[in-house]
Parts: sequence; structure tokens; C-alpha cells
Amino acid sequence: MTAEKAGNKGVDVLSTPMLVQLVEDAAIACVAPVLEEGQITLGTHVDLEHHRPVPVGFIVRTEVEVVLVDGPRISFAVQVFDEQEPVAEGTHERYVMDRAKFIARLQDKLA
Repeated sequence: MTAEKAGNKGVDVLSTPMLVQLVEDAAIACVAPVLEEGQITLGTHVDLEHHRPVPVGFIVRTEVEVVLVDGPRISFAVQVFDEQEPVAEGTHERYVMDRAKFIARLQDKLA
């Protein structure tokens, strides 16, 4: 999960790509209980400011809050903390979609 593993040699802290993954995971978990059978959410936008480094071994807490539901679009306010301080904040957006329709569109693109 480190920047070192992501290619930034000598930087042994939580990488920004992994921070984005934590945000997406939290947003997915946040809305999963209210999705209907066969629905999924797809990430469409992330705006994240990574303020502080997170040393290896620190516990990270990701908080997402739904701030807008506009049809299939769900917008989240995001905050990320380590054991000592806030480390990131921003917004994230996901769209609710039928899994079968998504797979069909993907198959059409691949054909």
C-alpha cells in the first residue's frame, strides 16, 4: 500500500492511489445496504487532497458522508484520518447502475 511499492522510490508511506481505493471502498460499503438486487455503484469522480503522510503501521480511518442523491448519482464528502491527524479530504461521486446492463454495455464494447 506504500508509495514505494507504487514506484516512488524511498517513500515508505501510504500511497495516494491506495488512499483513493480506501475512499472507494468506504463509499461502496456506505451505500451497499440500500441498493436493490442486481444494482452496483460505479466510481465516476474523485477529488482528493492528500495533506499529510501516513507512516507504515498506522491505522487509517476513512469517513464518507452522502451529501447529494440526484437520481442515480450519489455524491460524498470524504475525510481520511490516521492515528494522529486528518490526512486527506475531498469529494467522491458514484453512479448506481444495473449490473446486467453494465455487463451488456461492456460486452458490446468488446465485440
